Amino acid sequence: MKTIIPEGYKATMDICQTERSIKFTKDHFEQALARRLNLNRITAPLFVKVGTGVQDNLNGVERPVRFQAKADGNTEYEIVHSLAKWKRLALHKYGFNNGAGIYTDMNAIRPDEDTLDNIHSVYVDQWDWERVMAREDRNLDYLKAVVRDIYSAIRETEAELADVFPHLAATLPKDIAFVHTEDLVRRYPGATSWQRESAVAKEYGAVFIIGIGGKMPDGTIHDGRAPDYDDWTTATGPETKGLNGDIFVWNDILQIPFELSSMGIRVDADTMLLQLEIRGCLDRKDLPWHKLLLSGELPQTIGGGIGQSRLCMLLLRKAHIGEVQVGLWPQDVIDACSAAGIPLL
Repeated sequence: MKTIIPEGYKATMDICQTERSIKFTKDHFEQALARRLNLNRITAPLFVKVGTGVQDNLNGVERPVRFQAKADGNTEYEIVHSLAKWKRLALHKYGFNNGAGIYTDMNAIRPDEDTLDNIHSVYVDQWDWERVMAREDRNLDYLKAVVRDIYSAIRETEAELADVFPHLAATLPKDIAFVHTEDLVRRYPGATSWQRESAVAKEYGAVFIIGIGGKMPDGTIHDGRAPDYDDWTTATGPETKGLNGDIFVWNDILQIPFELSSMGIRVDADTMLLQLEIRGCLDRKDLPWHKLLLSGELPQTIGGGIGQSRLCMLLLRKAHIGEVQVGLWPQDVIDACSAAGIPLL
């Protein structure tokens, strides 16, 4: 996707006002999220040791930023892609009980990002969260209930912003819809995943797309997912599979579907082995993190990540993610934004 310059767009805040509103947004959303999901804020690592299985390998092709720590015998470490697996380990280590969880700031560098445009950046910042759940809650109803809580926290933050900054009118719909990827294939045959996301996000305004990572009726997958955290193979009905998904809203400034969060019920031992086999990486089962899961030591959890810059961009009515984070941009992007009066931080 190339850089979009919305017709007639004009920044409504100067840099200092933007920075204050970013802090307001993050502070209020964190409080709302923690209250609704019963989460405790904790500190988290920026990097993990290579070979432990804790790194989020994403689709298995993205290169992590890697370095050697001189003081640790030149042991190799990697900047995290996300904390998807580390959080589950932390819940086990800290002894959290059913219904309680954690959230943290996650900062990452993803140098293999294909495009740097209005919504994509090499720098990734998100609230990574994870909560212990009961095994009997491994079902779609439980997943939907948690999604509704997160969406309510987003709308609550939007309303608080509108009270303080009147020009930031609340626009999100009251309810979030739920649609499965298999339904999207049937609704929009021959369309790309992005076209399906666009159509359904525009129709509902806010939607949770279920079942991302598993094979759909046409033999494709909607989008990639690692095989060792989200459960994208468990059947949830006569046909549909997947206990995970993404929260999308319609971005009316950019006129595009806008992903805010990726989340899901996490794999159990059987599901992880199946998904490792499907992705051709069954050798991971011998890594330390995976052994803990297979031995039953890790709790059953639900978790995900919520984009901090994405949420600020949406609620502060910004046209480019560089208006709410300091990122890395090619010169043509810098020039296009400068010419359009889009102030990049």
